[in-house]
Amino acid sequence: MEFTHLHVHTEYSLLDGSAKIKELVARAAELGYDSLAITDHGVMYGVIDFYEAARAVGIKPIIGCEVYVSPGSRFDREVNKGEDRYYHLVLLAENNTGYKNLSKIVSRGFTEGFYYKPRVDMEVLKEFHEGIIALSACLAGEVAVNLRKGNYAGAKEAALRHLDIFGENNYFLEMQDHGIPDQATVNAGVMRLSKELGIPMVVTNDSHYIYAEDADAHDILLCIQTNKKVSDTDRMKYDGGQYYLKSKEEMYSLFPYAGEALENTHKIAERCNVEIVFGEQKVPEFKVPDGLTAYEYLTKLCMEGLNERYPVPTKEITDRLEYELNTIKNMGYVDYFLIVHDFIKYARDNDIPVGPGRGSAAGSIVSYCLHITSLDPIKYNLLFERFLNPERVSMPDIDVDFCYERRQEVIDYVVRKYGKEKVVQIVTFQTMAARNVIRDVGRVLDLPYALCDAVAKSVPMELNMTITKALSVSKDLKDMYEQKPEVKHLIDMALKLEGLPRNTGMHAAGVVIGRNSIDEYVPLAKGGDDSVITQFTATTIERLGLLKMDFLGLRTLTVIHDAVRFAKEQYGVDIDINNLDYNDPKIFELLSSGHTEGVFQLESAGMKSFMKELKPRNLEDVIAGISLYRPGPMDFIPNYINGKEHPETIAYDTPLLEDILKPTYGCIVYQEQVMQIVMKLAGYTLGRSDLVRRAMSKKKADVMAKERQYFVYGNEELKVPGCINNGISEDVANKIFDDMTDFAKYAFNKSHAAVYAIVAYQTAYLKCYYPTCFMAALMSSVKDNSSKVAMYIAHCRQMGIEILPPDINEGVSGFSVSGNAIRFGLSGLKSVGTAVIDRVVRERDENGPFKDFKDFLMRMSSKDTNKKTVEALILGGAFDSFGLYRKQLMLAYPVIADEVAREKKNSMAGQFSFADIFGEEFQEMTAVKYPDVPEYDRQEKLSLEKNVLGVYVSGHPLLQYTDMLDRYTNALTTDFQVDEESGSPKVKDQIMYTVGGIITTVSTKVTKNGQNMAFVTLEDMVGTVEVVVFPRDYDKCRSLLFADSKVLIKGRAQASEEGGKLIASEVMSFDEAENGKHFNTFRQAVGYYSSGSGNMNGNAGTGYGNYNNYGYQDKASGVSDEEVWVCFENMEHYNKEAEKFSAILENHRGLCPVMVQLRAERQIKNMGRGFLVNPDDTLMEELAGAYGGDKVLRRKRK
Repeated sequence: MEFTHLHVHTEYSLLDGSAKIKELVARAAELGYDSLAITDHGVMYGVIDFYEAARAVGIKPIIGCEVYVSPGSRFDREVNKGEDRYYHLVLLAENNTGYKNLSKIVSRGFTEGFYYKPRVDMEVLKEFHEGIIALSACLAGEVAVNLRKGNYAGAKEAALRHLDIFGENNYFLEMQDHGIPDQATVNAGVMRLSKELGIPMVVTNDSHYIYAEDADAHDILLCIQTNKKVSDTDRMKYDGGQYYLKSKEEMYSLFPYAGEALENTHKIAERCNVEIVFGEQKVPEFKVPDGLTAYEYLTKLCMEGLNERYPVPTKEITDRLEYELNTIKNMGYVDYFLIVHDFIKYARDNDIPVGPGRGSAAGSIVSYCLHITSLDPIKYNLLFERFLNPERVSMPDIDVDFCYERRQEVIDYVVRKYGKEKVVQIVTFQTMAARNVIRDVGRVLDLPYALCDAVAKSVPMELNMTITKALSVSKDLKDMYEQKPEVKHLIDMALKLEGLPRNTGMHAAGVVIGRNSIDEYVPLAKGGDDSVITQFTATTIERLGLLKMDFLGLRTLTVIHDAVRFAKEQYGVDIDINNLDYNDPKIFELLSSGHTEGVFQLESAGMKSFMKELKPRNLEDVIAGISLYRPGPMDFIPNYINGKEHPETIAYDTPLLEDILKPTYGCIVYQEQVMQIVMKLAGYTLGRSDLVRRAMSKKKADVMAKERQYFVYGNEELKVPGCINNGISEDVANKIFDDMTDFAKYAFNKSHAAVYAIVAYQTAYLKCYYPTCFMAALMSSVKDNSSKVAMYIAHCRQMGIEILPPDINEGVSGFSVSGNAIRFGLSGLKSVGTAVIDRVVRERDENGPFKDFKDFLMRMSSKDTNKKTVEALILGGAFDSFGLYRKQLMLAYPVIADEVAREKKNSMAGQFSFADIFGEEFQEMTAVKYPDVPEYDRQEKLSLEKNVLGVYVSGHPLLQYTDMLDRYTNALTTDFQVDEESGSPKVKDQIMYTVGGIITTVSTKVTKNGQNMAFVTLEDMVGTVEVVVFPRDYDKCRSLLFADSKVLIKGRAQASEEGGKLIASEVMSFDEAENGKHFNTFRQAVGYYSSGSGNMNGNAGTGYGNYNNYGYQDKASGVSDEEVWVCFENMEHYNKEAEKFSAILENHRGLCPVMVQLRAERQIKNMGRGFLVNPDDTLMEELAGAYGGDKVLRRKRK
């Protein structure tokens, strides 16, 4: 009984197939199959994953695709509608030629025939038919469609056409039986055609999921695809539940009359033998000058760079260069380095900012000499083998940062140089992650939104969180799953769909450069912007031996470039940003102060707090700081700081470790240190030391056990002496290996940290010595993000830098420097387009500054001076320099505009005006008289300004309240927005926060029960947040809910991947707060607007270990000289207990401060004046009962 499934859809038939490849092949092996096909709809996204997974379980992979065939030309659009728009046809690759041709057929479907679906036509099939076996496909195949319509002649014609293209024994008529009546009709017709035309038949099952019980989950997936609900009757549906991977026995029982057709499937499988080669390099050949080989040219460039980088190179340097060049040559990467050098040279020659390097490439002296990187690997002890290991053959990976505004210019250069058919971008897949798939499934099942939202939010918002993991860590989710049948069904269905690819995207930076046309190696598709992309992901591309380059856009490089330009324009200073003094104490003083807004890698609140504690004294400290400030390594920060401050306490397990660990005060911080330790202590080669480092980081237990043996005792065959032979005891050697293993999973690539530390230092240098230039450049880089602009404006005010409004005679598109102030960019004005600004600047440059408001209107065209544009310019302050009030200009504008229009009309008609006849005296007599009115009041002026600029510039209504906001708030409105780095808001879901600001809008709604509730927009100095006031709280605070009301709002955060909002519980006016009123519930003070200290909830103020900077540490009058301490295990423990903890404290109000310690995070927090307690025995007993007697302490304040 032989049979092979030849019509199988996997998860890569996006939102149509739910069969996950690894589970699919495992099931096929379990059913006893020795071969299996993949035939996804119109794509080959999954063929490499399928190929490897199938082979891993002993199954022969058959590579195929169910393509869409246009009834006419692939270039036609909307020839037919409905099912005649395109037909299905299954294609299988018989051999490597067939695989290559299949790839080209599928590519043409996207690049030439895409219309709703990637379509091919008979011309394409004829051109690339060699090595292809075709099946007539399902009910949507051309043969089947005609048979269903009773058009036997049409079916016969289609079958003969296919037979003519693919040839005898390469085309098969396909039968299926899923219990659909039409299939019986088609099968009868297929058997008749087979008998009449002599075309052999096959039997398939059109598998879309793995098990019969997956039918419901697959049906839900179809609803997600078509935006329907399962209850909808008029929707796409696979009836019968028969589209699973059936056993051979099931297939034979379905088709007892078609034994030969069943056996034909296995015969086809035996014919299909595709061998995909991995690791075979396909790097393009770089064209070098005549008379030189590629290696000679590379050597020449390196020697030139060597003399530039090292005027007097030592033997160590020349030996290192020679070693690296030989390694590059022996590994076959000479062209690779020449290609990278070439496009980086192009960027530098065209003044496109290039980063100092990225990743492990900074460890190469060849990269340094070629100006690929800007960091001396010898000086900073960076290892080449971490980048390119001669003992582990893999493609080098040089990622390059470019100015984010001009990155595309470099890509365009590469396309021009190598040809557009050889340079394409790379596909990515967005998958159905835990929270989103729960919401999707809930919507399809038509469950209440509130229920789905609650279930989704009970999944912790952590990296790589899955539903299965969430069920084990989230009590709320587990309780709902076990207690509510509808939630159990929702979760069970979501579990089956979780992780499936939902749609494709385009890699943000990845570009493939091929030796030949890319479709010779991989199938192609179309990206969202119609650009050509590969159908394989970046990792697959690299494993196939293709050259993948990451052209990354780094905003900071643009900031640096613009700041240097501003310094030149304003002060005539030429800053050589790549040759700074990296030992300037003023720079390290700035970093240690915590005022690092805008400083690359160091501007988050947590990193600012860490820098204040670390107090870096040299670049090595900054490199270490960037490496340590990550989950995991943070645990080692206290040891690092202690070793830095008290070097006499550092103890090395063996003196051999001192040279390696001294720069990091006895701590293992870098991956390179792990490599150096095994090399120095056990005698490993550098290449093998990198293999050990990789094994440790990937936690490969079997490899680790062997390496421990070699490290301690040595291995003669591998020429590894071992620690014992170097005089290190067995116990010490094992301890060192344990320490390395412990840290290796967290250890950071020093090369990467070092180059980023350089960029951090460069930005800190510019901020320190040219703060106005730096902040202007920084705000220009985020000019489209009003929240960030507002945040940096607030910081400028703290720095004493004045922000000037836009100016029609001084301003440019972006922010600019004006003396010691910063001029707001004209492009920040709403209703004023970039093209208008360009024409304004051009007119000003060519014909001089505008003399007055009327002169501006006269000189600019009417399309550039429409009402919206001119009013935006007035209210934004662009005409303030003419010495008139904005209100005067607004009132006079209609009159002046009419006058200008008349004068322009007369001028065009060739008529003379009185001014032309009587001269300037008449002109002065008849000049526009502006109304004698006062300026808008301050509040109105600021409000109108913000309407057109998006931010307050000439002032801020909250400036006078910053001290009060410091005392009462523990969150900014921007903390409720999705953070660019983490992809989620900084506030934590269901945690209490207090925000303060001005109400800008109030929308009152009436609930079904006839009660009032409100949706409020609250604005602080950096942004806005939505606040929801439910009926239970609305009546208590309705008198404060109106536009322009200045309020503090206490409430619980609702946070998701889309952002956050605040559910209000209490509202208090600024006046009440200034008169000493406090909220009734637990509150934390942070000090965002001045001190910038942290808080416990992980929001914008969170910092590591600000032991003395959390909250209020002063001994104010009337406050007890005692304090109560409560210890929680970690932040998660604290967050779970926050409500109960605050309730306990509220019941014991008094004058004693409460201190909270987070043991795991090593953080201490004073709860602040908002909650002082009476530290009597009753409170202490209640706290001890809740958290344990050893976790509670009452003591005298220090």
